[in-house]
Amino acid sequence: MRRQTLTLLGVLLALLLMWPGAAAAAEVFQVRSGTLLQVGDGNRSYAVELACMELVADHEAEATAWLRQALPRRTKVNLRPMGQRDGTLLAQVSLLASGADIATGLIEAGLAQAEACP
Repeated sequence: MRRQTLTLLGVLLALLLMWPGAAAAAEVFQVRSGTLLQVGDGNRSYAVELACMELVADHEAEATAWLRQALPRRTKVNLRPMGQRDGTLLAQVSLLASGADIATGLIEAGLAQAEACP
């Protein structure tokens, strides 16, 4: 009886350790510009620049307004790191709820152009 109980507990513990937990998504804290976000996860905060796109000239204010509408504070996002530039993380950013890529949204809105990813 005791051996069966220990075996059952061992199996349950193994299943619990192997069970995939919910991924801790990053949250948008602030939209700084048309390409720069302040994002946090847990107790850390990152400056994140949108990768794989370049803003169309003279559309900085419109792109910033678009991002603020699309990414209100506390919006959960996924980050796919693509490198870094001057200490700022370059990443593809997508909404956790829908999976929509933010750079693609800016491009479709005519505020940015696609660029080769690093």
